Amino acid sequence: MSCKCNKTSDFSQLDHVLDTYGGEQGSLITILQKTQDIYGYLPQHVIKHIAERTGIKPAKILGVVTFYTQFRLKSAGKYHILLCQGTACHVNGSSTIEDAILSFLSTPEAPYNEGDTTSDGLFTLQNVACLGCCSLAPVMMINGETHGTLTPDTTRSILQKIRDSEAVK
Repeated sequence: MSCKCNKTSDFSQLDHVLDTYGGEQGSLITILQKTQDIYGYLPQHVIKHIAERTGIKPAKILGVVTFYTQFRLKSAGKYHILLCQGTACHVNGSSTIEDAILSFLSTPEAPYNEGDTTSDGLFTLQNVACLGCCSLAPVMMINGETHGTLTPDTTRSILQKIRDSEAVK
């Protein structure tokens, strides 16, 4: 998902959020969630605008953004892959699933690294501490859809089906 904005953005949607929540004590997470819903991630100039409107220092906002895994500072691909690295998933082979994903998303010209968005804009992989689906370990979610009891082969098959479906569009 690319930013629907530029540095001279119309902040009208964001300003509506700030008008609604900006004066409430403890509302920063809500503001950031709603902002990410608008832009797909949290661009630096948008964080600056939030800081100016709320009086919260940009460093504090960035501290919150980098603490919580739900927030992104870079645009995510159309398919956001969350790979569980919790204890049950780790014990059941999440590292082999991660290797399969990294291999699938890499090209000879550009090895893929977790957190990047593929050059075609389709995929972003994010490792997370727990998805709460321990009985399905190892597990990943793609845009909110859970895929469990994964093997490297089933993982590659899921990703290939997505890539194939996008090629048809």
